[in-house]
Amino acid sequence: MNMIFHQLSTERGCQSYLIGCRDACVALIVDPELSLVDRYHALAVQEGLRLQYTLETHTHADHFSGSRELAAAHNLSIIMHRASTAVFGDIRVDDGESIILGNLRLTIIHTPGHTADSMCIVVEDCVLTGDTLLIGGTGRTDLPSGDPEQLYDSLFNKLLLLDQSLRVYPAHIYSDRDYSTIGEEIENNPRLQKTERSEFVEHMRALDIRMPDHLSEAIRTNISGGKTVDQLIHEAASSVSFMSMHEVKRRIDSGETDITILDVREKEAFTEGHIPGAILLPRGQLELRVNDVLPDPTHRIVVYCELGRVSTLAAATLKQMGFGRAVAMDGGMKLWRENDYPVTI
Repeated sequence: MNMIFHQLSTERGCQSYLIGCRDACVALIVDPELSLVDRYHALAVQEGLRLQYTLETHTHADHFSGSRELAAAHNLSIIMHRASTAVFGDIRVDDGESIILGNLRLTIIHTPGHTADSMCIVVEDCVLTGDTLLIGGTGRTDLPSGDPEQLYDSLFNKLLLLDQSLRVYPAHIYSDRDYSTIGEEIENNPRLQKTERSEFVEHMRALDIRMPDHLSEAIRTNISGGKTVDQLIHEAASSVSFMSMHEVKRRIDSGETDITILDVREKEAFTEGHIPGAILLPRGQLELRVNDVLPDPTHRIVVYCELGRVSTLAAATLKQMGFGRAVAMDGGMKLWRENDYPVTI
């Protein structure tokens, strides 16, 4: 078989796919997930493939796309539907068009409903359905640009008219199966038994489904190409060193004066309890007040916050501003208290 096909899954059930042409040694990643970027590269190397494209079946609201990172690292083109509002798509496709991958042809079917830019991809004996058709379900229609009327048309007037033997590979799987078929879904999918438009639309509008975690952040980053909070913290952590809470406490207990302990929480949190000897400089005021509060850029500064995330960002900022000995405390005030370390009020 000329097509190389790999399915990758996250703990949350998000599915992404590597599709490769064995003859041409090129590959495409469908719905890449940010946390799996290194795995896609390793898999391509293992198969002797050169990554050529990424393709987004729709704008994701529940996880972070890895398309931009893959494109930057491997000089790839990002494929999206023309209805996508994302600013970073390189190739905009529409219904009935195809992408050529070596000797493979990937046919685009525009299937709005879950989102306005949703599309499905037919390649060989497979159809990648994004969140339009799931195994035993369909995509929800209550997120931005969702429309149950459009989803009905996409399903009953397009997708379900395909060859019933086609394997269905969705963007999410909530069972122990890897795939289904169009025929199986027509026969067994509960939502597809509501074949009357009004019945289907009414059912979709009546669903009460919990909103995804990180909804606003996922939509923001997947449309704008901006960075996630975790990305910013990871980048900051890679540029600073850390001091353990035990080491901070040891230095306090021994009376050492060669470090300044900097609390970057808000004033209210500081007054409710802080590390003995700490001085306050809220993260939001750091750049504006740092020269007054920390006049010596050569001094050793240990930064802490409540959970250890904001302090990592603050320590990285201090280093960028010339405080070369700024470090972050490993952990935060919450864990400091849990360890019954001394607190000043």
